[in-house]
Amino acid sequence: MPPLALLQRVLPTYRVPFVEALAAASAGGLSVFAGQPLPQESILTASTLQTAHLTPARNLHILQPQHPLYFCYQQGILPWLQTQNPAALILEANFRYLSSPAAIAWMKKRRRPVLGWGLGAPKTRGILHPLRRAFLLQFDALIAYSQRGAEEYAREGFPSSRIFVAPNAVAAKPVQPPPLRADQTPNPKPVVLFVGRIQPRKRIAALLQVCAALPPHLQPRLHIVGEGSLRPALESLAAHLYPAAQFWGAQQGESLAALFRAADLFVLPGTGGLAVQEAMTYALPVIVAQGDGTQDDLVRPQNGWQIPPGDDNALQQTLQEALSDLPRLRRMGTESYRIVSEEINLENMVAVFLRALTLPPTPLPPGEGLFPPLPRRR
Repeated sequence: MPPLALLQRVLPTYRVPFVEALAAASAGGLSVFAGQPLPQESILTASTLQTAHLTPARNLHILQPQHPLYFCYQQGILPWLQTQNPAALILEANFRYLSSPAAIAWMKKRRRPVLGWGLGAPKTRGILHPLRRAFLLQFDALIAYSQRGAEEYAREGFPSSRIFVAPNAVAAKPVQPPPLRADQTPNPKPVVLFVGRIQPRKRIAALLQVCAALPPHLQPRLHIVGEGSLRPALESLAAHLYPAAQFWGAQQGESLAALFRAADLFVLPGTGGLAVQEAMTYALPVIVAQGDGTQDDLVRPQNGWQIPPGDDNALQQTLQEALSDLPRLRRMGTESYRIVSEEINLENMVAVFLRALTLPPTPLPPGEGLFPPLPRRR
């Protein structure tokens, strides 16, 4: 049976569990085509896969990813498709990847389904809006990371019956029972945990300052897990501003699990952060900064707080509220565990993708793609 194919600009290491799970669930296996990010993106990528087959692409980057006119072209897509001859193709629903229309056209000519997968379609203006809309309408189905993303795709005119929601999961259903935590104030003080890359957008300096500004009886022990170029400067800042902070560096396996079990509250004050779901598998309530919508379905009033990005006052008030009521934190942690056990996990994410693949393909719109393929090297 022909394999399922997955086209990615890059394959981050955090995405590997999903890729391997999808490969295991696909009768013909899974073939992945992915390239490398720019060095300044600081994205850790996978170089090998166990169950799926990974083919490296050569990414040609035009400008920087944060630039409004950033584009990327991946060389070798058509030879990869010809070699793999996939039964269906999943690719990022991002019109900035200039080689994607050629891949869509190749599949459409063979009447094989093409699924787009992405954050959604936030409002935009200018010439890029019609380009994005025309690109989206080429897909047979769209899979959004969140309900917000699904609503944005529908607003662009994509048929609602062909839009699916697969919340962005990085962890499987927890197999371990939730840790037992006392409802009384622990001695020493509660532990607030951060896990992620130590870089400016994570706002760890703000977290240190906010913890220092809390009433003394509410100031927690702050555990910071991760690596990055800012770590020495932040350790120096913590030494005189908030000595109750401890930097653990990068942790994996049982050592990381022990830190999750020892925590009382998980906090991500900056953007990004797929560790939220992992924290929830350890029955932790969470505080996260609002972002692109990927956490809307994961973090709810019953299990945590979403705060405005960059708002230190909101972060301080929320931390104070959370740490003032430990029994409530325990109840919220129980709800976190329920959400990742029953709703948002890798198993359910894979099931949504497989369900979307059952839809029959639709014809390719006139023009067979937005952008003409670049000439291939001989």
